[in-house]
Amino acid sequence: MSQATKRKHVVKEVLGEFVHPTQDQQIVKVIGSRGNNLHEAVTALGKTFLVSMPTKFRKNIWIKRGDYVIVDPIEEGEKVKAEISVILYKDHIQHLQRMQLWPDGFVEQPASQEKMDRQQGRRAGEEEEEEKDEEDDEGNGSSSDSEDDESDLFVNTNRPNYHYSESEDEEGESEEDKEEARTEACS
Repeated sequence: MSQATKRKHVVKEVLGEFVHPTQDQQIVKVIGSRGNNLHEAVTALGKTFLVSMPTKFRKNIWIKRGDYVIVDPIEEGEKVKAEISVILYKDHIQHLQRMQLWPDGFVEQPASQEKMDRQQGRRAGEEEEEEKDEEDDEGNGSSSDSEDDESDLFVNTNRPNYHYSESEDEEGESEEDKEEARTEACS
């Protein structure tokens, strides 16, 4: 079997099947990569250990921090306690949650609920800002120009900030004095 055909079958197996964990298997969350096809994982109870990626997944399927996997325990392992058997994607996770097989330790607030909470927090912040602006306008008697407000502009922190100050008596300064002023502004 060629490498491309093998990859096609592995990807089809991973993406297509809805797998339920058996008695000895467990669902864990990948919290980091340790190199050499080893990943650090945490159980729903908070226990951390290393898991290995089998050769059929190597260079074919990628996992990252935060992904969920089903693992088979390795009895003789001291540091590496399990081997990945199934990588769970969004559809797999939703299926396991519907079947009530998802561990309680991994139950998270739904993404739509988090999004609504963030929007409500932003709205509350905007309302406070508008009230503050209205109070400032009433106190000053002047209207604010949104064109003058540069607080929302992107600032490139990779570039040094140069501040040149111009004085009225520049005509009397020598070239050396100007150069000193520039170097002082840079530092």
